[in-house]
Amino acid sequence: MYLGHAFESFHLNDIKDQVSDTPFRFLPAPFRVRSFRFQWPADLAASWAFEMETIVLGWYVLVETGSVLWLAAFGSLQFGGTLLAPLFGVIGDRMGHRNLLCVMRGIYAALALLMAAFALAGALSPVVVFVIYGMNGLVRPSDLVMRNAIVGETIDSVHLMSAMGISRSTLDSARVVGALTGAGIVTALGIGAAYVVIVVFYALSLLLSLGIASTRAHVVTSEAAGVPASHWGDLRDSLAYVWTTPQLLAAMCLACLVNLTAFPFVNGLLPYMAREVYQLDQNGLGFLVASFASGALLGSTSLSMFGHAIRPGRAMVMFCAGWYLALLIVAQADSVNTGFIVLVVAGFMQSVSMVVLAVLLVRNSEPRFRGRVMGVRMLAVYSLPIGLMASGPLIERFGFKATMSAYCLVGLAVTALIAWHWRAYIWTAGAPGNK
Repeated sequence: MYLGHAFESFHLNDIKDQVSDTPFRFLPAPFRVRSFRFQWPADLAASWAFEMETIVLGWYVLVETGSVLWLAAFGSLQFGGTLLAPLFGVIGDRMGHRNLLCVMRGIYAALALLMAAFALAGALSPVVVFVIYGMNGLVRPSDLVMRNAIVGETIDSVHLMSAMGISRSTLDSARVVGALTGAGIVTALGIGAAYVVIVVFYALSLLLSLGIASTRAHVVTSEAAGVPASHWGDLRDSLAYVWTTPQLLAAMCLACLVNLTAFPFVNGLLPYMAREVYQLDQNGLGFLVASFASGALLGSTSLSMFGHAIRPGRAMVMFCAGWYLALLIVAQADSVNTGFIVLVVAGFMQSVSMVVLAVLLVRNSEPRFRGRVMGVRMLAVYSLPIGLMASGPLIERFGFKATMSAYCLVGLAVTALIAWHWRAYIWTAGAPGNK
């Protein structure tokens, strides 16, 4: 039974600090909240560091090992902590989402500093990369959990879609700027210098995160005993809450599906596509990533302006289907120019579908469950390393195009099945997921 707020963390500002009488009144509504003005650049710096790190190390592993199996294994490392994400959501609900986010970003900076030391000393190896990046991957999936939970608590429901779109732009812009910057720095100065830049971005993200509003912690107690519930008890309750709320369960199933069948090609196998399919170098890989991210940035920006007119449940299904169709075209494209163009479309579809999915989850979750629900959402990402690891041997046996096409066709079929099965909750105009 929820007893309310047990304690209050340090409040740098009121959560609903709508500064309409300041110079910020001319900015989009979410930026009128002081906390969001700190959170957005903090998230941006962290996202840029994430993307630079993934590009730099992904190319390093591919070149050093020459194996798509090792590349797929490396791509899976960044999602190693997805099983821990619900627990992070529980801890965030208890200690405050801002406080936990700062701890996490301190860990990123420390691990990046360690990687930079190995690179500058000339002692870097695939084994070192796998160990350090694997530790980063235990924490990293929960970063988005904390971001969305904080936005849900600091932004009113009227401006939530706009805020989610703007927040998502940090990830999408990172895939454009971070990818090109990371590839360019490595080419010009080497991996050691690139990692020094990554450390700087992580440190900047940590400092800015200290300015985010400290939301109240939620302590849950056992109704029978009147004592604080355990973390595992909280986690069990959150899973039961999602299971018994149809619109949340439908969104979770769709999230699991796209991570299994769509994300592997843009979150792990693009280096293989660049080198083996299109015969591109590291800079060409950067442009492939930037093409997808440019479309995603356009999608999140569009939502920040026009998202209020969208029905989340229906939109997440339709744009998810569009994403699979775009990837299916990419799978058959022999021209690199066609690949660049269609990846822009795929990025747009992906961004819109995932942002409205997150909005559906936040809007349909009780405040005391919000962090835990977003943690369960990240649990769906666990299907991504499964899809990645399965794609390695499938590509070696059947080829990249056949494997990618099969993934897309399966994704389209199951998306249609989800929309039909939960149509009363996410598809019809009056469905809870479309409010």
